[in-house]
Amino acid sequence: MGGCVSTSSSTCSSRSNGEKVSHECLGISMFGRKRIRRTFSDHAIALQHLSSIPNRVFANGKSRTSCIFTQQGRKGINQDAMIVWEDFMVEDVTFCGVFDGHGPHGHLVARKVRDALPLKLLSFLKSFESKGGGSAAVCCNGNPQLEVVDPDKDQVVVDKVDTQWKEAFLQSYKAMDTELRSQPNLDCFCSGSTAVTLVKQGSNLYMGYIGDSRAILASKNDNDSMVAVQLTVDLKPNLPKEAERIKQCKGRVFALQDEPEVQRVWLPFDNAPGLAMARAFGDFCVKEYGVISVPEFSHRVLTERDKFIVLASDGVWDVLTNEEVVDIVSSAPTRSSAARILVDTAAREWKIKYPTSKMDDCAVVCLFLDGKMDVESDNEDQCFSSAALQSNAAESDDGRNSEPSLQRNTTVRSAEENDVYKRVVAEAEAEAEADQETTVTEDKKWSGLEGVTRVNSLVQLPRFSDERPRP
Repeated sequence: MGGCVSTSSSTCSSRSNGEKVSHECLGISMFGRKRIRRTFSDHAIALQHLSSIPNRVFANGKSRTSCIFTQQGRKGINQDAMIVWEDFMVEDVTFCGVFDGHGPHGHLVARKVRDALPLKLLSFLKSFESKGGGSAAVCCNGNPQLEVVDPDKDQVVVDKVDTQWKEAFLQSYKAMDTELRSQPNLDCFCSGSTAVTLVKQGSNLYMGYIGDSRAILASKNDNDSMVAVQLTVDLKPNLPKEAERIKQCKGRVFALQDEPEVQRVWLPFDNAPGLAMARAFGDFCVKEYGVISVPEFSHRVLTERDKFIVLASDGVWDVLTNEEVVDIVSSAPTRSSAARILVDTAAREWKIKYPTSKMDDCAVVCLFLDGKMDVESDNEDQCFSSAALQSNAAESDDGRNSEPSLQRNTTVRSAEENDVYKRVVAEAEAEAEADQETTVTEDKKWSGLEGVTRVNSLVQLPRFSDERPRP
């Protein structure tokens, strides 16, 4: 892979309105298992067990604190994927993600990232804890004894925790892209995926993202009115720093005449692929020309004013504003129906605003920050649109069918479920050693400004796309 170095260095961390970071630990003391080297078959076995883990929802449905919904557009296979994993590391920790695939095998890339990326994040968090002897992870959230501390010492601990979370996101994204490159049965040369991921632990919100999937926060202002706060940046080629990096790596950035508002990435020697994002998993045909998988990272401290978070693919953001999304979710008759109603609204807006265009796939995760969901009858759970019901068959590799409609969640794990959970996490933990040997954190990180929507992720495949590149 060709190297891309920016002349300007910028930090990826951000704080919310200068608020002081609360005392929250990493929360990664899980299971003391000895690390072992994993083979490709071991990794495949671990992924097979994921569906048995309780409190992990990846299909249309709801959990204790969230609802998720996806609907296929009119461009073919549904290439969007999503996940909510409650009790991700310990209790009161939730992982959420939305992934928007593109290219011939984009649906497979998105699902692969959905399944593997959370495990990699677990691996690196556990690795950092082991290296530091647990010192950086020690805290007691809500312990009165921690209220009176040395401010300078306290800030050092906070900064160390921030650094570890940031490195965990950076390294897990890097390891994920490396794994995609080495997949024997998944061609990611001209296929890829976006990712917007977050981990909520108590009042702390840690985020990592690439591509143009977006996350917003609904919060109440001083007038007690609900407002939208954009948490992520649409990382597209129209952003000056993104375009500069791509051009320095000999890639080309320009828009087509029939869509002057959509900047795309092109190979230096061919008018392909016309990628409409500057960062993505996969897409190895343009990785030597400035497209990267380095995520932007941010840390925000949530307050009582913050009500819910919405993660969605660009099929939603192409037709709805941040404010409209907040209004739709907050006015939903039930919380568990919010994601479905948002997708249905986006589908109607596609027909109104772009009657001659094919609707894009839509995927939505709504995470309610007070940890509550409404109690509903079974009838309401079956009020999904016909398009959604059609997509609720078993998932297959050809992408024609989606996941089952609802993965049941349990508050208390059975003994069997606990064994499965521990086995998967232990296998993920063992992956850290191998991943760290091949993963080098990028020397430079690039920040971006807010972007615009796009039409299609790819225009056409390169002429040599059928040929696998030499290593």
